[in-house]
Formats: sequence, C-alpha cells, structure tokens
Amino acid sequence: MNSIVLNEQDLLAAEQKIPPVVPVVMLNLVAFNPTALYEGSPAPPCSGREAYLQRYAPAFREAAAAENVSGIRVVYLGSVATTLIGPKDPHWDAIALVEYPNFAALRKVLQSAAYKTNAEPHRKAALKAWQFVATFQPS
Repeated sequence: MNSIVLNEQDLLAAEQKIPPVVPVVMLNLVAFNPTALYEGSPAPPCSGREAYLQRYAPAFREAAAAENVSGIRVVYLGSVATTLIGPKDPHWDAIALVEYPNFAALRKVLQSAAYKTNAEPHRKAALKAWQFVATFQPS
C-alpha cells in the first residue's frame, strides 16, 4: 500500500528538479477509506471521500489563504472509472490536477502550521492510498 505521509526530503528533492518561476501542476491519485479514519479526533463520522472533498479541501484553501498564497486552482477533479493499462492495485477512486503558481507556494502551504493542524488530519483520515506527482511544462 502507498504511503500518505509527505516526506520533507522528497519535497526538497522535487524543488531541486523544478524551475523556481514556473507553474506546477500536481497530479493527485487518491484511494479513499470507506470510512474516514481519524486518530484521536472528535470529528463526526463520514466517508473518506467526504473527509477529502468537504473537510480537507476547504481546510487546505484556508491554510493557503493564511499563508497569503494565491493563484491555486483545481484544473480537473474526477472519479476514476478503471485502469486500462498499468497496475490495478491500488484502485484509484479519484484524480485531481491542481495548479500552483510555483513549487515554493505549494511547499509554503504544506509546511504551514495551519495546514498541519487543520488540513493534514483530514487528508490522513480520508486516504487509503495516494500518489502525489509534481509536473511542469518544460520551456
């Protein structure tokens, strides 16, 4: 099973591969827990999908606003029907493409106290598996 924990070393390594002034589109492949798995949290029960879309996404937007990061936009959000070519496990439930003005903006949000306190617990509770891929258009 894939990890859903962001690793600081992976963030630093990615930042070295991406030009600092180009927009970055993050590919999110997500598999939801049937029920959100909150650790020691009084959050009301919900599905993993609900925790991700209705709790994590708004908390992420609030963390970005608190860090004065703007220019983030969801390019595409959709349900996965099936995988035609490639590994069938894990089965991805949804795909999201999210554009950031640059990789530093993404890192600023992910490393903020607001993200770690208010958004990350929802992501961890929501997801069974996650692939988080940084992309940019070469010049």
